[in-house]
Amino acid sequence: MLRDSQTIGTMAHVIQLSVAPVFLLTAIGTMLSVMTNRLARVIDRARFHESKLELAEPEAVPRLHAALAVLKRRADLIGHAIFLCTATAVLVCTVIAMLFIGDYLRYDISLPVALLFIVGMILMVSGLVCFLREIFIAKASLQIGPNQDVSRRH
Repeated sequence: MLRDSQTIGTMAHVIQLSVAPVFLLTAIGTMLSVMTNRLARVIDRARFHESKLELAEPEAVPRLHAALAVLKRRADLIGHAIFLCTATAVLVCTVIAMLFIGDYLRYDISLPVALLFIVGMILMVSGLVCFLREIFIAKASLQIGPNQDVSRRH
């Protein structure tokens, strides 16, 4: 009977330890949702510019190619960010599984868990840096109001 209560108590402790990583997974999932939505917007914008290329006047072609190059760079950065954040989620899931496996096998897994968590956080920070770079590029390429060429004609 004592063994069962120790097992239940230990399992309850493992569940408590795994709650924080589960909340982290929720945050990562939310970030991934935001990133995939931004990627979809970039793809839509690229398709729009590509469709304009077919009917564009020759003097507009370089501007459209420049816009497409910026969109490609943004898509690449978001793709990297999605990969890094997804890898983080995989590592966090591995940490959670290892907590339970270590408890079940009565094995000290603190070092592997700590290392995986540190690597996961490095990946997460890297993913967020890529995402931030994409936002800076989007902001720099933002044009609000009439095009300079259009305003000169009036």
